[in-house]
Parts: sequence; C-alpha cells; structure tokens
Amino acid sequence: MTDVKEGASGPGPEARHQTVPDDEMFPVASFDDPHLQPAAKHVRRAEGVAGLFLVIGFLGFAAYGASYWQNWSNVLQGAFLGVGLFAFGFGMSAWGKYLLPQGPFVEERHPNASTEAEVDAMAAAVVGRGAMMFRRRGFLGGILGAGAGVMGVVMAFPLLRSLGPVPKQSFDHTHWKKGSRVVDFNGKLVRADDILTGGSLTVFPEGYVGNAMDQTIIVRPTTSNVVTKAGRETWAPRGNLAFSKVCTHAGCPVGLYQEQTQQLLCPCHQSLFDVGQGRPAVPVFGPAPRPLPQLPLYIDAGGYLRAQGDYHEPVGPGFWERS
Repeated sequence: MTDVKEGASGPGPEARHQTVPDDEMFPVASFDDPHLQPAAKHVRRAEGVAGLFLVIGFLGFAAYGASYWQNWSNVLQGAFLGVGLFAFGFGMSAWGKYLLPQGPFVEERHPNASTEAEVDAMAAAVVGRGAMMFRRRGFLGGILGAGAGVMGVVMAFPLLRSLGPVPKQSFDHTHWKKGSRVVDFNGKLVRADDILTGGSLTVFPEGYVGNAMDQTIIVRPTTSNVVTKAGRETWAPRGNLAFSKVCTHAGCPVGLYQEQTQQLLCPCHQSLFDVGQGRPAVPVFGPAPRPLPQLPLYIDAGGYLRAQGDYHEPVGPGFWERS
C-alpha cells in the first residue's frame, strides 16, 4: 500500500493518509495491453518472415563452418558467411521492429522515494513483461538461440582449424635417413661430380622434393674431402658439403653461395655463414644465432650421393633453446 498526495494547494489531513493498492499503481501486464501489442498488422506473416531469415542465417553459419573446416575456396567461405550474417541480422531486426512492443511507454510520476513494496512490484512487472514476450515468441527465440550457438561454435573454427596438426617430432627430425638418395628439384639423382667446383645445388631426399624442412644446399669449394670439425671426416666426400637450407634465424631459405669467400648468405636478413675446411657454417654476420646443421653424405657404388643419416640437430630457428 502506498501513500498518495492529492490537491493543488496541498493535501488535507485525511488525504495525507489515503492509500492506493500497489496493483492499481503498477497494473499487472497482460497480452491485451495496447502498449504490448506488436507493430505488425499481420503478426503471423511477420513471424514467418523473421523465422525464415533466421533459419537462412542458421544454415549460412553452418555452411560457412563446413567450408572453412574443409578448406573450400575463399569465395564460398565469404559467400556463406555473408549470407549468414545478413539473413540472421535481418531476421533479428524484423523481430525487433514488427513483433516487439513499440510503446509509447508512459509512467505516472510518483514520489522520488520508493518503498520496498514499490521496488519489488516494479521489478516483477518488468521481468514479467519481458518473459511474457519471449514466451509468446518461443519459436523465434529457439531459432535465435540455435543460430547464436552455431555462430559461436563456428567462430571458434579459425582458432581450432588454423592451428593445424600437432607437430609432434616434425621440428626435431627431417625425412633424411640413412641411405636416402640425393635428388634435385626435378627429382633427378645427383652424382658426386655433378656439381662443379665453386658451385652449389639445392637438393632433397628422394620422394620429398619441395619439402621445406628437408631442403638442403650442397656447395663444393674443392674436389677433396672436407672436414668441417672433428668427427666429420667422412661427411663431405670429394668436397660435397651439405647444409640445411633453413636459416637458423627466421627459417628463410639460405640460397646464395659466394665462391671466393666460401660463405652462404641468407637474403632475408643478411645472415652470413662460413663454410669450408674447419668452418661448419658458423654465422659471422647477421642475426642468425647458430650454425647451419650439416648433413652427412657418402658416395654409393654407382657414384651417387646418399645421406649417412638425418641431421644431428634440429634444423631451422632454435625453438628448443628458448626459455
């Protein structure tokens, strides 16, 4: 019960204590209240249009998720996402414009100070009206929730799908193994004397031409055996020195060999590596932190180059050394 003041010149003694029931001050919401009626003249038709576009948006999101997961063309991915966003947004806009109450909502002026009963009555009225409208449009609410759920899952696809497969040991080992035959970019076997003195050649293990982590550069500063450090006496037969072509700085391909200085150059950030007798591709300039791993080679009975095994350390940037 709430006190109400009346009279233009001030309330009389009896009016000061006159009370009005709370349900009269805050009438209970009803479906028949004029201000709760939707703006659409044809409610069923408006519901159908909004529902149709929400369904289209739902299907668009699902199709986008499938196309992204299967790595379809960017055109299809963009088309499905665009259709989903447009249709879902149109459906929500139509719902809000034609199926929700438009007002105007007028509230009588009351005393600034409210009792607990008034606050509770107002909260009940607001919550009741909002819940009432969603119960009345339960079908559209279900589609809205389903579409939002699908879009939420689809938005996680770039994170999950773009991470790619688990690398496992791929950073620690390459496809080079004992007995792997050395081939060039065309898959042609490489003989020990195919590379001229002062020349270089990019090679791969047979069967893995083009693999980024396997790419190796052979330089031949001399025709004699080269020992880059103790324990590698047999690694460079007839001067065929093989080093990983993956720069130890940022993973760029080391592709330039300077014959006169016997140095390998990475063109990305100008890291320079010394190769030759007693110089196992040690970096002498640039940001590269460590030498290029050397691949041990041998010559088979047919005169072809083969690998004695894999690199003795991981190739590329030193991720395992970072703390």
